Amino acid sequence: MTTMTAPVTARPAVIRYAALAAKLALLLLLLSALIWPDLSGIKGKASTARLVVYPIGALVLPLWWFAYGRAKSKLHQAFPWPADLLMTLPWLVDLIGNRLNLFDTITWWDDAMHFLLWAFLTAGVLTAFAPRSLSRALTVFVALGFGATAAVIWELGEYVAFVRHSPELQTAYTDTLGDLALGSLGALLAGLVIYQVRPARSGR
Repeated sequence: MTTMTAPVTARPAVIRYAALAAKLALLLLLLSALIWPDLSGIKGKASTARLVVYPIGALVLPLWWFAYGRAKSKLHQAFPWPADLLMTLPWLVDLIGNRLNLFDTITWWDDAMHFLLWAFLTAGVLTAFAPRSLSRALTVFVALGFGATAAVIWELGEYVAFVRHSPELQTAYTDTLGDLALGSLGALLAGLVIYQVRPARSGR
């Protein structure tokens, strides 16, 4: 019995530590961008906006939970660490990619990130906020609703913050359409995966 229950109790701890480590790494990268802006990889790419938005994105779930979600949890559930990790990874991976200059040196990197990071973010939001009783169709609709809306907001933010004043403006329309499509596909994948892996769909 001991050997069977050990992995079950260890798994939540691993996810919790991974989420905390991701937040710490994000904080260190943000601090390094403030101290050494030329080495951050985000100079000239709306660095000030990123330094504000990324911490908010990584902290929105903990802030919501401790201010509202915990009190409203009917089952007094523990903090949703898997969702927190999924909602932190997009900001961290994006900063790492910029720090290593992967967006400008690998042609497919930007496309892959729009697909993958939107899948992570949407999966985290669904895990944290979507009722487990949703059908597959409704889960996918919610995923697409959130993912596509978030993608539009992101592209608008990029345009206002730096694209309209950069050489990328000439190709921005085509690039934006591709980014929106990939982000929506990532959200679609997240909806399908989350529906399959989440337990307790009975709605009780």
